[in-house]
Amino acid sequence: MLIVHNAALRGRPGRWSLTAERGRITSIGPDSGTTPAAPALDAEGNLVTEPFVDAHLHLCKVHTLDLAGGGPLAAYTKGTMGAAMDAIDGASAVKAGQTEEAVTERARSALVESVRHGVRAVQAFADVDPVAGLTGVRALLALKEEFREFVDVRVVAFPQDGLLKAPGTEELVERAVGLGADVVGGIPWIEFTDADAAEHVRRMVALAKRTGRRVAMLVDDAGDPGLRTTETLAAELLAQDMTGRASAQHARAMALYPEPYLRRLTGLLAKAGLGLVSDPHTGPLHLPVLPLTDAGIPVALGQDDIEDAYYPFGRHNLLEVAFLAAHLLGPDRLDDLYDMVTTTAAQVIGRESGGLKEGAAADFVVLDGTTIREALTRHNPPRHVVVGGRVIASTKSRTHFPAFPGKSA
Repeated sequence: MLIVHNAALRGRPGRWSLTAERGRITSIGPDSGTTPAAPALDAEGNLVTEPFVDAHLHLCKVHTLDLAGGGPLAAYTKGTMGAAMDAIDGASAVKAGQTEEAVTERARSALVESVRHGVRAVQAFADVDPVAGLTGVRALLALKEEFREFVDVRVVAFPQDGLLKAPGTEELVERAVGLGADVVGGIPWIEFTDADAAEHVRRMVALAKRTGRRVAMLVDDAGDPGLRTTETLAAELLAQDMTGRASAQHARAMALYPEPYLRRLTGLLAKAGLGLVSDPHTGPLHLPVLPLTDAGIPVALGQDDIEDAYYPFGRHNLLEVAFLAAHLLGPDRLDDLYDMVTTTAAQVIGRESGGLKEGAAADFVVLDGTTIREALTRHNPPRHVVVGGRVIASTKSRTHFPAFPGKSA
């Protein structure tokens, strides 16, 4: 049994206590003001919420920026992102000679940070192509098992360099699924023709349906309003009876669509049950997050990259991601932003999120802050991370000021 007392909860005034037994929340009620006799965790008035969910991370690429050099990064983040395809081609050079051991070492460090920062689940992309082979998939599947008790790693077999564009990739994706990859990936917009892009989508959705997997595709990730693979994916989900079984990452071209077409597409997304993931900190364009949210489309925020050819920063801290997004999307929607890295993010990747209620999994974080705004302002690691009713990480920070005797904070 674990009792968390003196806690603040979202949308509930006052102080609260939560009890967890056998991996489930068994009770939530007003705090009595006294320290429980059973094993207890004092939240000290800080906010207790659902844990974080990262709907999009290229886990096989983390900490490869120095290997890639600055060229791909400059191309990907410039102006209107017109050079996004050049960035992808340049970043692919890192995979020459890639080993499973090297991917494992780098990705393991990112997953340790997941535990520190309360990231309970991550949709983790692993490149699959004739150069990388299955090294990334094998590494992430091994780490999935290693971190099983702490982080739900959902491995995406991702044809980063195209499907028809890179012969042999389709067979490798099928092999990756056979090894245990959880999700079938895709990136249709980089194919040479619209017909090839549509075929890319059709084949990957068909593979997912045949093997009982979900789909996660990077769509329209450049400053080109003529890109239409978000529509292609939604239409194919409907055609193959895969409604509600996919997520679409980036879709940055939506920022440039004419309003009439955007409205039509929004209706199609709703019909297909397609959730979207935005990573607005990794490039100058981002999909229209708030209008889509207001239209009832589930939108999540993702880390996307950690120190690689597409983004030079990152700690796998979803509070930090939401903090950065708040500067683009506005400070008046902090509750929505917080949902985008917790409950809505879980919905987008098809993971059940029972929320903080009796009977739900005893997975939660005790934040460093009494409100969402305060926690975002600090974007520190949670003070405590609880999984299955067990504290798996605790973080304390204290500064001593020697010039002011007796002062510390």
